[in-house]
Amino acid sequence: SLPGVGVRVSNIVGMASTPDGGGYWLVGSDGGVYAFGDARFVGSVPGAGVHVSDVVGMAATPDGGGYWLVGSDGGVYAFGDARFVGSVPGAGVHVSDVVGMAATPDGGGYWVVGSDGGVYAFGDARFFGSVPGLAPSARPAVPVVGLAAAPGGAGYWEVTAAGGVYAFGDATFAGSAAGGPLARPVVGMAPSAGGGYWLAASDGGIFAYQAPFDGSVPAAGVHVTDVVAIAGS
Repeated sequence: SLPGVGVRVSNIVGMASTPDGGGYWLVGSDGGVYAFGDARFVGSVPGAGVHVSDVVGMAATPDGGGYWLVGSDGGVYAFGDARFVGSVPGAGVHVSDVVGMAATPDGGGYWVVGSDGGVYAFGDARFFGSVPGLAPSARPAVPVVGLAAAPGGAGYWEVTAAGGVYAFGDATFAGSAAGGPLARPVVGMAPSAGGGYWLAASDGGIFAYQAPFDGSVPAAGVHVTDVVAIAGS
């Protein structure tokens, strides 16, 4: 971890795991990337001489040889073997509420999601629907905080801060944390290989749906309120 290597930052906004689960990357709002385990560092936004403060998430390529970073305006930065295949500003759309992204299984495209649940598809990523397209009565009253791709790439889930989950394409709805009391808001989600998913709250609480529960930060007796992301192996 960053504290474990003596690095003190307070701007981490996302993470992604390597394909074999043997490592992970962390990303800061300035686009700085930190690699651990078998995750390879293949570049960063500051390293490219670009100065930003609005990076909100990242996604790794299927072979772990690269990654994409996304900004709150939907701008995408590609490193290693990650291919740049478009961005929200490049499509002539002006937003400031992007909250995350997910890559297709073959690495040929990606989805970008906004806090209103709007989804933007690039490369071989296909659009399967989004929260704004739902009937007004079915739309959440709280913001969307993340998106995860279904294992086959033919669908995706969106999750809200209240733990509500919305499934599109062939993504299967397996349950949600909505409707029950949450100690802290949900901050993200990660897909499981079995077609389910995990949700993570800002206190490190984990909610598993058609996915194994292997522990959580509160269950380990650690008390935090600043968890920002989750990545599955």
